[in-house]
Amino acid sequence: MKIQSFMDLKKLQKIQDQFSDATGLAAIIIDAEGEYITKGSNFTDFCMKYTRGSAEGSKRCVKCDNECTGVYFCHAGLMDFSCPILVEGEKVGAVIGGQVLSQQPDEEKFQQIALELGISPENYIQALRKVPIRSEKTIRAAADMLGSIVNELVNLEYLKTASKRKVEVFDQESDAITEAVESVRSKMRDLDQISTMENILSINASIEAGRAGAAGVGFAVVAREMGQLAKQSAEVYKEIYTRIDEIRQSIEKMNQADL
Repeated sequence: MKIQSFMDLKKLQKIQDQFSDATGLAAIIIDAEGEYITKGSNFTDFCMKYTRGSAEGSKRCVKCDNECTGVYFCHAGLMDFSCPILVEGEKVGAVIGGQVLSQQPDEEKFQQIALELGISPENYIQALRKVPIRSEKTIRAAADMLGSIVNELVNLEYLKTASKRKVEVFDQESDAITEAVESVRSKMRDLDQISTMENILSINASIEAGRAGAAGVGFAVVAREMGQLAKQSAEVYKEIYTRIDEIRQSIEKMNQADL
């Protein structure tokens, strides 16, 4: 299941941007295959340009991306989050982000990290000083809030799309059933006419058998049986007509009902 198949991505982008503007946290949304479906909001140079921009830093970041869930501290010491997006129990994507500090950073520690990653310590510290600082409690609450909002929105859009598709299928099937019922009604009229003709033939055969006297006794029996069959057929056809009308009325009620 792909979010893109039923979700207006502009709505997700707007909520994501508003969240980042309000909290200072970075955010982006991915699909089930890990592909970005929104543009990153409030991404920092510290993470994107320097940490992920280095070979070793990128390697460590990918490891965090693949192994960490919820709200967590990344390898560089910042707080990140990853909240799954679930539709009917199936993971269809995730909201990821963070790139914030939970306290004033120890710059000497980050200078050491810069050396490990092969990054200029001076540039790394300058970028670090631009990273937002929020309390751990605020970061966790903000991540949970964004995850809940996105999940609610995605599931609402999914239900709206699913309901629309169900209505379309219902309309198609309703039309098909209506056509089938009308076809049966047409065939039943033909059978009813045949039943009437059988009854007429039975009466004529009885008359002819009476005229034939003793020689027509056997023919008279056959004529009576034909008459009984014609009568029984007429009763069966009448019952079928009644059932067809009931089906037709049910279809009309369903088509008139508010969905």
